[in-house]
Amino acid sequence: MRTIAPDGYDQYRENIARGNVKVVEYFSVTVGKSRKMRIYTPPGYSGNQTYNVLYLLHGIGGDENEWFNHGQPHIILDNLYADNKLAPLIVVLPNGRAMPDDRPVGDIFDPEKIRAFERFELDLLNDLIPFIESNYPVSTERESRAIAGLSMGGGQSLNIGLHHLDRFAWIGAFSPAPNTQAPEQLVPNPQEAAALLRLMWLSCGDGDEDNFKHISERMHTYLAERGVPHNWALESGGHDWPVWKNDLYYFSQLLFKV
Repeated sequence: MRTIAPDGYDQYRENIARGNVKVVEYFSVTVGKSRKMRIYTPPGYSGNQTYNVLYLLHGIGGDENEWFNHGQPHIILDNLYADNKLAPLIVVLPNGRAMPDDRPVGDIFDPEKIRAFERFELDLLNDLIPFIESNYPVSTERESRAIAGLSMGGGQSLNIGLHHLDRFAWIGAFSPAPNTQAPEQLVPNPQEAAALLRLMWLSCGDGDEDNFKHISERMHTYLAERGVPHNWALESGGHDWPVWKNDLYYFSQLLFKV
């Protein structure tokens, strides 16, 4: 499947209702300190409504600001809301590097920083999700919880989401990086995964610039051979923002719908 978002999908529109993006801190027992995230609440957000949640993860060189600064998810989602194409959702943009100094500085490939991306699984499950569910009017059902990300965050989304299908029913991996575990580890029981997944979105760029294309293709082949339904998008482009923004545009429209 090849998908191309329409012109203007990521451009600021005049005279439409807008969501809000805030920087929020939560205490992480896993890390032992307060950590920052950004949270997008949609147009018309109300404490009297129950929302679904998308946890949207960044790449190896980013933090909680990367999607906001480079992907403009708030603009993409505001435009989709204006066109009545989204189910109500809150988007959480965390820092996926779970360590005391979680800034993307110095050698981003340092082994301790790589381990911090693995440690984020505990931070997400034990600290971040409970914080969101205690402070925002969100559903706590697995069918109302999604996880997705780009590159390193795409690998995290597969690793965390597929190992915890009791917590996530919707998973998106945009150009997942080599941190992605082998398909045999992630989906040891294809029939069970097929029954529990509401949506699996897997995508990457089709150009030579996406050096990690083989990661996505390996997962796609494994799922296809075992009959696990998934959306496979081989998109025009490389390992870069035009592909990932395009993914968010289409992936978000499929979330939390019957």
